[in-house]
Amino acid sequence: MKKYIVSIILFGAAAAATPIWAQQTQSRLFSKVVSPDIPASATLCGKKVDLDRTDMYERFDRELTSMAYTHGTTLLTIKRANKLFPVMAPILKKNGVPQDMLYLACVESSLNTRALSAAKAGGIWQFMPATAKQYGLEVSDEVDERYNVEKATAAACRYLKNALAKYGGDWSAVMASYNGGMARISSELEKQQAKEAFDLYLTDETSRYMFRVLAMKMIMENPAAYGFNLRRDQLYYPLEYKEVKVSGPVDDWAAWAKQQGISYQQLREDNPWIRARKLTNKAGKTYTVKVATPASRSRAKQNKPVFNTNWVRE
Repeated sequence: MKKYIVSIILFGAAAAATPIWAQQTQSRLFSKVVSPDIPASATLCGKKVDLDRTDMYERFDRELTSMAYTHGTTLLTIKRANKLFPVMAPILKKNGVPQDMLYLACVESSLNTRALSAAKAGGIWQFMPATAKQYGLEVSDEVDERYNVEKATAAACRYLKNALAKYGGDWSAVMASYNGGMARISSELEKQQAKEAFDLYLTDETSRYMFRVLAMKMIMENPAAYGFNLRRDQLYYPLEYKEVKVSGPVDDWAAWAKQQGISYQQLREDNPWIRARKLTNKAGKTYTVKVATPASRSRAKQNKPVFNTNWVRE
């Protein structure tokens, strides 16, 4: 035991005696790390969120700091948003859902159209199978509309509006319910005698959720302020499609794709709702299959619109 104590003392003494030049050399091995500034308040879904309150400040600081330094995931989310927001935003607007709910989808899946959680929540909106069916989506071995961006976004709008009516217009409770379930949030609002979800004591994941959406909004509205610098040519772009109606069975999607002049991989990538190599379709349902135009399949030839000019430096 004595030898152990002496070794620690000697180690400490040796560290203290490290020459200045050596300390300076070590400091140059690390990039400068800056803590993001936290404003006194922010706006989410048209409502002011007070961040002066101590617990609100610390909870938001945790999420903004974490997200700002999760560089790879945040960069990919911005790139994907340029491709998907032009599809999703009009659907939210048509249904009277605030555009800030786009950031909820970003938090749910990082806009990965093939996202599937360990709990089997699927698609960019991360619907569980039962909830997806409840809100009008088909979920089967051959077709899973949780992965259809347009249909899943419309279903998410139905869920969000239903929750909004339930919670008297409180979007914080709507967001909390999207993560924790309506039954649990309703129960906790009553038991804790709270008026909004920001004041609820919940599981760590659900308690953090609204702040994650707000952090995603702040970063994506002005990425350069948090050190993210992208050029226009680094974004992903919306594709242009020919839409083909399929009302009967498809014996082999690979053969079908070949007839359309695309590969099976391209078919599945652009139509992730297709979940098998064939389509039985005994009910004779009509499906819309997207076939990307030749120009869209070329980075050099495709149109390059930018959804939010703040995302890029010219």
